[in-house]
Amino acid sequence: MKKIRRCLSVLAAMGGALLALGGAAPAALASLAPPDPGQGGVVPVPAVHTIVTGGMPGWQIALIAAGAAVVAAVIAVLADRARVARHIVPAQPDGS
Repeated sequence: MKKIRRCLSVLAAMGGALLALGGAAPAALASLAPPDPGQGGVVPVPAVHTIVTGGMPGWQIALIAAGAAVVAAVIAVLADRARVARHIVPAQPDGS
């Protein structure tokens, strides 16, 4: 029964991920139709202006990554302590 539940939970997670990616795929795969050739087969090329506004500095990204690592370490330690606390110690025989 445990194997069936584990298999179903893995399939549900994979289905959820596929559904999430499927919603983003149409936007990611969108492309513009090729422009109509003008007179003499010359296609006008639009001017491209690169504008950089904002963005996140590298030190902020590093700070977020370090904070996430600390949080993950704390959660791992708490989970390990909870697992050890649930461990059942067998009864020790009397020395008498």
